[in-house]
Amino acid sequence: MSKVIDAGLLTDMRQFGDLDVSACFSCGNCTAICPLADNDATFPRRIIRLAQVGLKDELLSSKELWTCYHCGLCSDSCPQDADPGEFMAVARRYAIANYDRTGFSRVLYTKPFAGTLIAVVIALFFAVFMYSAHGAQDTASLAFFTFIPDPLIHWTGIAVMALMVIAGVAGVVTMIRAVARRDSVTMSSLVSGKAALSRTGAALWSAIGVESLGQTRYRRDCKDDEPIEPWYRRRWFIHAMVIWGFLGLLAATVLDWGLSLLGIKETGTPIPLWYPSRLLGTIAGLALIYGVVWFMINRATKYNRAASVSHGSDWLLLVLLLITGVTGFVIEVALYLPPTPAWGYWIFLFHVAVAMELMLLMPFTKFAHTIYRPVALFFYSLAGKKVLQDA
Repeated sequence: MSKVIDAGLLTDMRQFGDLDVSACFSCGNCTAICPLADNDATFPRRIIRLAQVGLKDELLSSKELWTCYHCGLCSDSCPQDADPGEFMAVARRYAIANYDRTGFSRVLYTKPFAGTLIAVVIALFFAVFMYSAHGAQDTASLAFFTFIPDPLIHWTGIAVMALMVIAGVAGVVTMIRAVARRDSVTMSSLVSGKAALSRTGAALWSAIGVESLGQTRYRRDCKDDEPIEPWYRRRWFIHAMVIWGFLGLLAATVLDWGLSLLGIKETGTPIPLWYPSRLLGTIAGLALIYGVVWFMINRATKYNRAASVSHGSDWLLLVLLLITGVTGFVIEVALYLPPTPAWGYWIFLFHVAVAMELMLLMPFTKFAHTIYRPVALFFYSLAGKKVLQDA
């Protein structure tokens, strides 16, 4: 089978970050020191070589691209200062932009000013749209949903999530086709027979339960900051707090909505802290803010190798997450104050607008790696790699 060479691949990739791998002569130090590389998974060296020779399709179909957590050990050991760790980060941005057929991701990644402007415009759109149907600021009812109607928020959220799912599924399908074709994985090989189903189930559990949620390899193998840092300061823990915090807030929102549908509680009314949805949301919100703040501190101070180079997309995601988490707690405070302060309603409007934007942009920003990484880890586990052995 012939391979298509893209002579402008490296030039195109440089739009997604400052990289210079022209000095790399494939010595293999990066692969030798990487704690996540298997004997037959020669990344990052192999990924770099694919970019150097212009094999774009092979690069985009490489599941190994997503198994890297950018600990920085490869960059520290590179005798040519080619910074392979940052190259892998750039390659993942490039992959996200290519999986997205709308071209929106490319704009957000390659045009920082335009990306920031787009983010502001989207937030303003949601705010103005919500405010256009606003009601009175009823300080006696303690319910923000008299200001912005609950049905409007509900159905707008449904529409946003539908768009997010459509865009995310389209990107994932593009990725799956590429990886499956390279690895010769077919639907028949996944579900035909008891052995195939068992192997597929084990790979799913390994990718989602063991690695994506449990952070097993990140926690066990990526020990670039041990034993210097305490456990609560390590990158794997900070990363886990953001993941679990976001998922917890999503679950709390769904639970609160479900309870209101059942008539158990009215949406937006104050409830005790021990109430299931409130307790889950509080713990998850604190976890999210904890992780995001540490990520921002690390990037602002260039604390470690992984945080030494920051891209606009990194800050866009962190800022949106921080705003969503902090404004959520501010709303909690305002909701319990007698009477509800006028500023609480405007914070509520701001919170809803940014939360909607965060969900809408998920398939197009760095947040998309929460979609693509589990898929790559599934194929990685399916091939019998190290992750599967932990399942």
